[in-house]
Amino acid sequence: MSSENAQTSTGLRRRFPVVIVGLLFVSAGIVGLVYHAGEIDLHHPFEFDVVAVLVVRLLAIVGGVFVLLCRNWARWLLIGWLGYHVVLSAFHSPGELVFHFVLLVVISWLLFRAGASPYFSR
Repeated sequence: MSSENAQTSTGLRRRFPVVIVGLLFVSAGIVGLVYHAGEIDLHHPFEFDVVAVLVVRLLAIVGGVFVLLCRNWARWLLIGWLGYHVVLSAFHSPGELVFHFVLLVVISWLLFRAGASPYFSR
């Protein structure tokens, strides 16, 4: 294997988890928007709770897209987004809290591990 092929292979291995995380957030945001779109009351389209839910979903999409575009700030946005969900989960079932906390730890590790840093330093 030539050194160029080895570098490309190493780059793909470093980038793959970050791409998966980005796609996961874009997908979660789109699914959330579609799911919550039915809650919009056309007589009162700007009720705070519905707007807040839609903004949170849009933030997931924005963060996911900009992680795919190698923007360092976007990984912080995604961690904040997950942190927000951990706090929200504290008011729900213990299982939901544990799930979101584990997801926060795993996604944080994937986005901030040493192998991911070169992806965001371009």
